[in-house]
Amino acid sequence: MKKIIYLCALSLAAQSVVAQQILPEQLLGGRESELPVAVQVLRWHMHDDNVNAMTFSNMDKLFTIREVSPSGEVWDLPKDSHELDFTYSWQGQNLPAESILENTYTNALLVMKDGRIVYENYRNNTSPQTRFMSWSMTKSITSVLVGCALEDGYIDSLDTPISDYLPELNGGAYEGVSIRHVMQMRSGVDYEERYDWANPGMAASNHINALVKNTHRFVDVARTLSRIHEPGDFFQYKTIDTAILGWLIERATDRRVAAYTEQCLWEPLGTEAAGFYIMDGEPGVGREFSGAGFNATMRDYARFGQMVLNGGVADGRRIVPESWVEASTQPSHDEDDVFGGYGLQWWTVANSNAFQAIGLQGQFIYVDPDTDTVVVKLSYFPPGPTSADAETAAFMAAASAWEVD
Repeated sequence: MKKIIYLCALSLAAQSVVAQQILPEQLLGGRESELPVAVQVLRWHMHDDNVNAMTFSNMDKLFTIREVSPSGEVWDLPKDSHELDFTYSWQGQNLPAESILENTYTNALLVMKDGRIVYENYRNNTSPQTRFMSWSMTKSITSVLVGCALEDGYIDSLDTPISDYLPELNGGAYEGVSIRHVMQMRSGVDYEERYDWANPGMAASNHINALVKNTHRFVDVARTLSRIHEPGDFFQYKTIDTAILGWLIERATDRRVAAYTEQCLWEPLGTEAAGFYIMDGEPGVGREFSGAGFNATMRDYARFGQMVLNGGVADGRRIVPESWVEASTQPSHDEDDVFGGYGLQWWTVANSNAFQAIGLQGQFIYVDPDTDTVVVKLSYFPPGPTSADAETAAFMAAASAWEVD
């Protein structure tokens, strides 16, 4: 009898091992990945709402990374701690401000007023040393890099066709498209930012091949895309545009994106910790995921937001021209009351002078020059549509209006 039980246990164990090695159906086609199956499966599930509170703060365990090191004196952010003693209006109720923490899946939250940290909270086993995934907040970092490259003379004008710097794009939809139109998400290329994982389209397939399997470089698909609109005519948000900007920075500066981020931004910003990009492949072949792959501590995101609030100055050091900050944070089209507008890789907030960097599933750097406010919120929203976005917007407006004693 014991022998039968033992054999049954062995059989079940063997089945479990096999089950762990089965890739999701969507990962089976195309080129075979050299990554361990377990790593591919972890990456496939990293957005899921039962694990993303952890994965979004541990991306260096899931990916090959390229670090962006700090250097020199750290920009001291004075701290004047307060309770969140205000309310925000949501669905007909005035809610205590701290309701935002649990209501909208918050990992960490920081509020700055007049250059001082007035509130800072880390949750779910995170800490001031945790480096959080920014997702598409990275696009606003890329915006600053383009501003630096323009000021440094590596790029001659935003109105130059991006294919002048990247002739590999000639013959495709990006040929002749200006850098400005790419920055405004008005490139006109056919790349719908839709992530239906059960039925992957162009964007989801590119994510799978480049980031989950590492069999392709994320930007490579840009060479084969078709044109759906005339450049400049139509706003369509798409990460491939920002990936192209990362490639532009790499080519124009003759540096890796991480190296130029370090030189242009991270060192003069006075950051306290190394940031990092996740890579779309192993060293020697992979590129930094410049469209949505940067990671940093919450305080360093706050420094970035405060620098932009200061018109491009960090602790007395000029990072990027004030004219660039002004141009990049102005809407390039009419603002929508719900979604706001879009500048040069920054979202703008309707009916205000506020603007923000926004990342997938609840990552925010909110900046309001009128009230000298910066809010950093790092979250783990569930995938797909959620009311957490709208509730967070209500909280941001209230946090901006909050008058700290």
